[in-house]
Amino acid sequence: MNDIWWQTKGEGNSHLVLLHGWGLNAQVWDCIIAELSTQFTLHLVDLPGYGRSTGFGALSLQQMADIVLAQAPKQAIWLGWSLGGLVASQIALQAPGRVNALVTVASSPCFSAQDDWAGIKPDVLAGFQQQLNEDFQRTVERFLALQTLGTETARQDARQLKNAVLSLDMPSTEVLNSGLEILKTVDLREELGALAVPFLRLYGRLDGLVPRKIVPLLDEKWPGSESVVFPKAAHAPFISHPAEFCDALVALNATL
Repeated sequence: MNDIWWQTKGEGNSHLVLLHGWGLNAQVWDCIIAELSTQFTLHLVDLPGYGRSTGFGALSLQQMADIVLAQAPKQAIWLGWSLGGLVASQIALQAPGRVNALVTVASSPCFSAQDDWAGIKPDVLAGFQQQLNEDFQRTVERFLALQTLGTETARQDARQLKNAVLSLDMPSTEVLNSGLEILKTVDLREELGALAVPFLRLYGRLDGLVPRKIVPLLDEKWPGSESVVFPKAAHAPFISHPAEFCDALVALNATL
């Protein structure tokens, strides 16, 4: 098995593993590393096939979780943004003894819209998959632009995400396609209802990919979890509202 790119920073007593979203890499966390590294030992990860974690093809969610867990500290708080939230959730489900707390950011247990469930329309995800083969870079850029729509700093936030992508080699079409397939097909709503570890869910009220309608539904379905909605944030609250985002993590850590 190939190793993935993994970097450790900071000297806090609590270990915090940060998992990025689709199409991106660990550079997305640059804006909060200085703040968090005084409180945590940070583990910055490029998911398999993304950024500097090269040599991987199409993977299922289970395979991604296994690969990440193989290099992880014995115990940590696991934070996953968007697609990374599904990876962190899968790790919490299969290895709860190694998870001090689960934090999902602008993530959904089921990204795909269904009859009674708000999400991304399946034909939109299928469209992205088709466009990937036609115009790889433009498709990723369009997806990034969707993530910051509506925030006061949308253009600047989108540029920050785009810089994180462009700073490293782009993932292969195969890897990106399999990531979209995970977003299209995975549904962890039932399994996460039985999760026994502390569980914090962070959302942006303006998020166009993870609709805020799901927040009260999951509050009711998962009474053991806690949700925080950042009122002026979209899909990347750690970029648009870094101070408030870091405060939420420090507050969680104080309860563990």
